[in-house]
Amino acid sequence: MTKAICIHETGGPDVLKWEDIEVGEPGPGQARVRHTAVGLNYIDVYGRTGLYPLPSLPHALGMEAAGIVEAIGEGVSDVAIGDRVAYVIAPPGAYSEERLVPADRMVKLPDNISEDTAAAMMLQGMTAQYLLRQTYNVKAGDTILIHAAAGGVGLIVCQWAKHLGATVIGTVGSNEKAELAKAHGCDHAIVYTRENFKDRVKEITEGAGVNVVYDSIGKDTFMDSLDCLKPLGMMVTFGNATGPVDPFPPGMLGQKGSLFLTRPTLFTYMAKREDLMAMAGELFDVVSSGVVKIEINQTYDLKDAAQAHADLEARKTTGSTILKP
Repeated sequence: MTKAICIHETGGPDVLKWEDIEVGEPGPGQARVRHTAVGLNYIDVYGRTGLYPLPSLPHALGMEAAGIVEAIGEGVSDVAIGDRVAYVIAPPGAYSEERLVPADRMVKLPDNISEDTAAAMMLQGMTAQYLLRQTYNVKAGDTILIHAAAGGVGLIVCQWAKHLGATVIGTVGSNEKAELAKAHGCDHAIVYTRENFKDRVKEITEGAGVNVVYDSIGKDTFMDSLDCLKPLGMMVTFGNATGPVDPFPPGMLGQKGSLFLTRPTLFTYMAKREDLMAMAGELFDVVSSGVVKIEINQTYDLKDAAQAHADLEARKTTGSTILKP
């Protein structure tokens, strides 16, 4: 039998159970993948707690993984048996030893990218791609603010945005995380536990504000983030680590400088296969060339996913985390 981490009810890390599942043979358009590495992301916590409801219970968690194609179904041409592949997909199910995946959601890995690296970067790296290259197209001379700058998405955004010529301001929770962010391209690391990030952004930009804020924190940072923006600046809220943003009147955006607000998701940007391939290709290029280094700072056995979730929520992790089946 194949093992997986499943939940039968929503709740804390203790609801994660290591148990047997049936995988079966791939149907038309599907491939069966043997996972060699699985990515850990905050969206997994949202699924576990019920903030992002799962299709049904019990259900396995996990949005991304890398591994080897073991079998393919009728009509599959995008991958072949033996290919090294990676994917990001909804609904969840990557916290497993093997899984059936729609073949058109997979990308083949270049020889110079390991399966561990791929599992650590697909969701976070392609999130960084759409944030920096599509939602707001960062260019030389821009100033950006990225919250959780020492996290998985944050470290990638810092490196990539610096390569694009931007001034990067990031918020972090400790001096150690500040040093990590600075080592990855963050020009100004604000330790939010002792500094007011809104005031510091105003100081750093001499009152001008930033072109764009990338905010995965949600409720606790949203309003102050709006006040960090230049007139006509863009607020990109792409996560809810502290909970969903409270309702507010849209007229406030006009009062604060005709601001733009968007709540993007990776799955919208990569819905078409040609877009998925283009995004993954650009990510592979910046990683292969050394512009972006993927920092796998934590590795857990897949069966120990509960501990990984506890550490993630306690903000004990930095960079990327992978789970090994």
